[in-house]
Amino acid sequence: MALLPLLGEHTEVPLTHPLDGATSVPYANLDYAASAPALAAVGDAVDRALPLYASVHRGAGYLSQVSTALYEQARAAVGAFVGARADDVVVITRNTTDSLNLLAGCVPDGARVLVLDIEHHANLLPWQRHGADVITARATVTETLNAVASTLATHNYRLLAITGASNVTGEALPVAEVVQVAHAAGTRVVVDAAQLAPHRPFSLTETGADYVALSGHKLYAPYGAGALVGRRDWLDEGTPYLAGGGAVTEVQVRHTTWEPAPQRHEAGSPNVIGALALGVACTQLGQVSEQLAAHDRGLRDRLVTGLEAIDGADVLHLWPDATEPVAVVSFTLPGHDAGLVAAYLSAEHGIGVRDGRFCAHPLLTGRGLSAGLRASIGLGTTAEHIDRLLRALQAYLSAGPRGQYEVVAGRWQPADDQRELPEAIALLQDLHADVGAPSVLATAAAGGACTPVDEPATPPAEEPAAADSALTH
Repeated sequence: MALLPLLGEHTEVPLTHPLDGATSVPYANLDYAASAPALAAVGDAVDRALPLYASVHRGAGYLSQVSTALYEQARAAVGAFVGARADDVVVITRNTTDSLNLLAGCVPDGARVLVLDIEHHANLLPWQRHGADVITARATVTETLNAVASTLATHNYRLLAITGASNVTGEALPVAEVVQVAHAAGTRVVVDAAQLAPHRPFSLTETGADYVALSGHKLYAPYGAGALVGRRDWLDEGTPYLAGGGAVTEVQVRHTTWEPAPQRHEAGSPNVIGALALGVACTQLGQVSEQLAAHDRGLRDRLVTGLEAIDGADVLHLWPDATEPVAVVSFTLPGHDAGLVAAYLSAEHGIGVRDGRFCAHPLLTGRGLSAGLRASIGLGTTAEHIDRLLRALQAYLSAGPRGQYEVVAGRWQPADDQRELPEAIALLQDLHADVGAPSVLATAAAGGACTPVDEPATPPAEEPAAADSALTH
């Protein structure tokens, strides 16, 4: 049983071919890094709050006041979870991507920003749009820290954006050391904690970081809320993220007076239920942080050791001297299509992994890879899930898939797939009977793929390097 109960943790999924005589198996969710199921406590809190839901902040009605209290209580819980300082601001957003785009709009005009090339697109594209400089990660943590320090010394950078844990390898630079280096150069630091926060405690106060961004859907609260937490001055002075009601103190035909943060960036009716869910998840996870870290460490070690023992599997690492990586592991089976392997793991073994480039294209391209496979561990992961994955990979490499597979809408799928999950079909039919109930798998296949199956194995050529080969602008 999980450290904290999860909704759906015992769900069984159908197989295309019997496995040890069974036509369905408990789902082995090894895709937590993409999105996590809801904590049972979160689902319960949402169920209890929905009958009390009303508009927040400006309503005199009793339920409006209750909803406002729930919303602001959630804000406080998020701040406590990330060790916010007394004068830090907690802005409720949609997710990490939303948070980092919001902060990008508040960076002072003309300010120079620095980011590494190993970031998730959420922590790269907002700064790319801002004209940031991009530094190439070096072969070791020590060399990368030295490169960051020397680069910060060359210009008056106002902000350094780093990941708290890579969404590809789970590795990271030591945040407190990065902050020390950056602050010595007069540079602020924002931490993308989308992958860090679900696995390890993080504190703005203890690390000295200036801002942190996170997502509820990765923190077992998939109800559409995230947060940006950090220093007030830029957020008070920055351009309001959205223009609309709730973010203003006075509006005239040709002039508007804006609220300070956080209201300044929360225009419109906020996602009260999402914020509530995020706050509950933060409180729950904070109570089991030590046990969760031990759980993750043990299962990650089991997974990495098992993968390294398989002839034909290569585990991806950023740095040999990285310490305390979180439970995210990517690997390749050279010569085998990652999308096909992922489809096989799902159809024949009931295992969910991620394949493609993981919204970290420069990271993979820089290592000569066009795609990979990622297994990520969470609260509901068990040793049996890890062992099932390892056995399935060994079976694939030794004998190949048992079934036939074809490309449907850019994704590999079992040919003539007859799997259907009755609960899923019933849900589709009940909710939208008027538009019909298409095949679950056909609908899923229609989604865009991060790496098209016909993409060439050779990565595209990089743009010409800047004068400093490790730095692009």
